[in-house]
Amino acid sequence: MGFPRICIRDFETLKHFYFVLQVAGWVLLGVSEHLAAQSEEDTALYNQLERIFKDEEFSADTFGPARWLGDGTYFTTVEPSESIDEATDIVRYETVSGKREILVSAKQRMPLGATKPLEIDDYEWSADEDKLLLFTNSKRVWRQNTRGDYWVLDLQSGNLRKLGGVATSSSLMFAKFSPDGSRVGYVFGNNLYVENILTGVVKPLTRDGSATTINGTSDWVYEEEFGLRDAFRWSPDGKHIAFWNFDTRGVGEFTIINNTKDLYPTLTRIGYPKAGTINSAVRIGVVNTTSGVLSWVNVPGDSRDTYIPRMEWAGVDQIVLQHLNRLQNMNDVLLGDIETGSVTSFYQDKNEAWVEYVREMEWIPNSDELLWLSEKEGFRKAYAVSRSGGGADRLLTRFASDIIQPIRVDKKGEWFYFLASPDSAVERYLYRASISENVPPQRLTPDSLVGTHEYDVAPDGTWAFHTYSRFDQPPRVDLVELPKHTVIRSLVTNESLQKKLQEELAPPVEMFQVEIEGSVKLDAWMLKPRDFDSTKTYPLLVYVYGEPAGQTVLDRWFGSRTMFHRALAKRGFLVVSFDNRGTPAPKGTDWRKIVYGTVGDLSSRDQAAAVKALVKERRYIDLDRVAIWGWSGGGSNTLNAMFRFPDIFRVGVSVAPVPDQKLYDTIYQERYMGLPQENEAGYRLGSPINFAEGLKGKLLLIHGTADDNVHYQGAELLVNRLIELGKSFDFMSYPNRSHSIREGAGTTLHLHKLIARYFLETEWVH
Repeated sequence: MGFPRICIRDFETLKHFYFVLQVAGWVLLGVSEHLAAQSEEDTALYNQLERIFKDEEFSADTFGPARWLGDGTYFTTVEPSESIDEATDIVRYETVSGKREILVSAKQRMPLGATKPLEIDDYEWSADEDKLLLFTNSKRVWRQNTRGDYWVLDLQSGNLRKLGGVATSSSLMFAKFSPDGSRVGYVFGNNLYVENILTGVVKPLTRDGSATTINGTSDWVYEEEFGLRDAFRWSPDGKHIAFWNFDTRGVGEFTIINNTKDLYPTLTRIGYPKAGTINSAVRIGVVNTTSGVLSWVNVPGDSRDTYIPRMEWAGVDQIVLQHLNRLQNMNDVLLGDIETGSVTSFYQDKNEAWVEYVREMEWIPNSDELLWLSEKEGFRKAYAVSRSGGGADRLLTRFASDIIQPIRVDKKGEWFYFLASPDSAVERYLYRASISENVPPQRLTPDSLVGTHEYDVAPDGTWAFHTYSRFDQPPRVDLVELPKHTVIRSLVTNESLQKKLQEELAPPVEMFQVEIEGSVKLDAWMLKPRDFDSTKTYPLLVYVYGEPAGQTVLDRWFGSRTMFHRALAKRGFLVVSFDNRGTPAPKGTDWRKIVYGTVGDLSSRDQAAAVKALVKERRYIDLDRVAIWGWSGGGSNTLNAMFRFPDIFRVGVSVAPVPDQKLYDTIYQERYMGLPQENEAGYRLGSPINFAEGLKGKLLLIHGTADDNVHYQGAELLVNRLIELGKSFDFMSYPNRSHSIREGAGTTLHLHKLIARYFLETEWVH
């Protein structure tokens, strides 16, 4: 095949043509030295990106996976093996003294005839702590590795046995011990099974599992939007298992095309309900683990137009479940009787916009009360809800602030531990609230430790694994004693990484607020070039997310993302990020829910207003050289900013965006937007594809063709629209990459080099 003859008379067109060929991997000869030459600064930038994404030079050490034993007297964790190179041991520590012993060595995890021990992807102890359930050889299912092999190790006998009978390799899901430790339940082929540990006898509990009937795990949209993967629960006495059942028949299928695996395309079909379309029918079953007798809980309403995001046991003969309506603005808490199947509502939460489901349903010990989170009083607060009904509840967190994350109720039922930050939405601290006394919550994190804190609190509430980081400080992990927060010993320090970063993290990040119209203050951070001079002007790069699902402005370590932005700042950029209204910041219900029905509109307006306000405050920002980039929802907001405010945002990189909100899934999109059939104007206003005629600057659109979450379809629709409008733009597809665009050797490095090169070669930075 010969090369086409191309005649290009315009130098600007030549530059654009050169970039397109370069993205495609072509080497173009005979181009002017101005285009072909790579400056020393650019070379240094690309070398830095290799250190970050190829060599992983700035990766932080981590702790665990760790498990508390008993009330917290001991804990186990995974450490390098003392007997086998490149292997690990499970070690046990006495919490108070730090006395260490190897509980499960690498050699003990060596199956008969094997040449190396089983790797540890995850593990669980039986209630008597005599048996270990080991998850290994795991495979990725959508976002996470949830399918693999399970082995049981008897610590007394040393016997190591694989579960699953004749099941194929890496095919079991969510195995867990029965309460007495004699059996293990798991999912195989969308059916539930129970296996006797001693005899190896496998008993099927369901038999109808298929491509369209799912037992014990979830469909795509429940996994993605409710975080529901492990979808079965042992009863406290081990006599029953309650589980979710999904009937996906009628759900629209999305087809992903793999053009590179074989001679002809390979097709993968996913049941994916787009906004306004039919959902799976979902119900709760209860099966007797001895007799196999199965019954169904009579949850009211249309099972395709309601949701059951959470379910747990409420004793041995009842289950408790959350029941959301389709619009997700009403959540009924139901008690289900496993004998009769009847249900009763004992609490209801509702909001004019949407309600958040409660991720962990926890019964307060020594009471009949359920711990519940609600925004009914303008902040996300904790309540104790009596199961006796009548809608009675008791407020536990008596202060005007949001709970950011619940941690646990201690085993005695005296204290509720949670994260909050009343004075700053960019930080996270540990608090506890009394279950019985009418007093304000007590902060446990010392005032001197400004930043972001995470905790894994032991069941008795006395001990915690404490992880602490800041934007310019990688995480350290300490064992602390509560409530005084006394550091007993350090578990991970990352001191060597911190030393290596001293030169990389200069100048330090600036955390601040910018005020826009209406006296609204947006949290922000900024990174500056190493040789920053306030008398000069610099290009500004805005990193955006801006959707209800996440914040970008937090005083915490973001790892490689931080280092990427640091590398760009070192090259000469001012890099900034703003959290607009509608992000899930702990600033009260009104802040978060102001965007209801028009997600995508206010976010772009706030981002543009923040840039204009910042330029007025800081004369070293060049308003003629402002760029923006983001991923997923941030990709969508990049498009909205570029299309709606083209005189502000001159260059943009949009990674895996949703150009049209009708293309995204039911649970997420309808939660914040309502049904498209009932909110046509809102969907149009929030979707950037409807404003594509506003594009003036340079836009690079990036998408993975195997994105099961935000479909490549949206990119193609946007490309067609831009072509129809006669707009110039650049486009890069990554074959068979998912939403994270990380599959395949070199992908992550290639992607970030591409983004960096686009900002450099569009000339606006010079």
